[in-house]
Amino acid sequence: MSEAVALLPEWLRHQHWFTGARTGPLTVRPVAATLLHDAEPRVWHLLAEVTHHDGVDVYQVPLSIRAERSDRLDHVHLGRTDEGHVYDALHDKEATAALLAHFADDAPALDGLRFHVRPDVKVPYGDQSLVLPGEHHNTSLAYGDAALLKVFRRVDPGLNPDVELHEALSDAGCTLVAPLLGWIDGDWAGDDGVELTGSLAMLRGYLTTASDGWALATASVRDLFAEGDLHADEVGGDFAAEAYRLGMATARVHETLAEVLPTATMAPSHLHSLADAMTGRLDRAVATVPELEPFAAGLRAHYDVLRTRTEPVPVQRIHGSYHLGQVLRTVLGWKLVDFEGELMAPVEERRAMHSPLRDIAQMLRSFDYAARHLVVSDHPPEDPAHEQVLYRAQEWAQRNSEAFCNGYASAAQLDPRGDLELLAAYETDTAVYEVVFEARRRPSWLPIPLAAVERLAQSV
Repeated sequence: MSEAVALLPEWLRHQHWFTGARTGPLTVRPVAATLLHDAEPRVWHLLAEVTHHDGVDVYQVPLSIRAERSDRLDHVHLGRTDEGHVYDALHDKEATAALLAHFADDAPALDGLRFHVRPDVKVPYGDQSLVLPGEHHNTSLAYGDAALLKVFRRVDPGLNPDVELHEALSDAGCTLVAPLLGWIDGDWAGDDGVELTGSLAMLRGYLTTASDGWALATASVRDLFAEGDLHADEVGGDFAAEAYRLGMATARVHETLAEVLPTATMAPSHLHSLADAMTGRLDRAVATVPELEPFAAGLRAHYDVLRTRTEPVPVQRIHGSYHLGQVLRTVLGWKLVDFEGELMAPVEERRAMHSPLRDIAQMLRSFDYAARHLVVSDHPPEDPAHEQVLYRAQEWAQRNSEAFCNGYASAAQLDPRGDLELLAAYETDTAVYEVVFEARRRPSWLPIPLAAVERLAQSV
């Protein structure tokens, strides 16, 4: 295994799910290694502590080792060692079949790994896996059309919020999420030699006939742009009815989470702390992205308002990283997925309670993104049609944001627009995060959140 581990530093920095610094030295130290399959291919489950410029993280890197090179796995080939050719095992169908087999009751026990199956569920043993496309922080494997195994690439001690919230919602009989089938826990050695335990993967039902919310919303925007002078409510691909139903689904999931998990109230003093945290993030963002500076005073005003509040705010567990890419439309309606929260935040923050308005603010920002990203890509400022298309994009975002809030209010009997101060503060905090993200990862999209912060700065 030592030779295979030596291949990891260079390979890791090129993986889309690697969240550490991609330049500078990487040091990899195995903290747990378990042999899952002792035949061809040999399959190792590896947890590796990775030290990089930005800090230290633990990553889950299952490896398969084959005597002969496999053409179909060339895209995940790490290199060759004396033991054989080393591959990312999550792309190796024989390796992932061996992984799934360990959920069975009669599977041999493995040191450091525990496979849990919920009562009365059917695990599709024998089905081949398919890695789902897309650049995400995790790797998801579809086993036929029955189950999806979501493998958490970066792991933290403790129960992953995705497992926790799916279990709570499944126990409550909530049909607005995919049913939880099982999960994997694992142990590894911490820096001080203390054994740590955390969630490694989650097995849930596969949502057949599902369409990604982002894809549906952006298709609606394309329809609008293709229809000349028609307004958003006149286009055949109008999304407002779906936005309304999504608002209803969101409210019902929030309601169920409040029923089955702890709730609390955020005292005015905690609102002051929230404002301080938001202000701190803004100050760091301004230092990173100078384009924010002209709007900083107006943005801080949204946070300062929270310091004048005298009434407590109800808080509960929420989704935590809620946008159109985290919802799926099936023939049975909308389903919410990926309850991990913001993956760049510490796990304690991702498991913290917040106002449901935080989720709502993030979805409102997602509607704005869906509308504007086609303007940025297809209608730059020098395009004669830019202003007209931009106006129609804003109209689409406003129409669907209103529909979403109306749907939420109809199901929750609580209109999220009833506390515009807190909603605006959360929306501002989200937009500031987006500015930093786009400046670092996708500079061509930076005008989208910059337009939002300009609007928010002028709307106090």
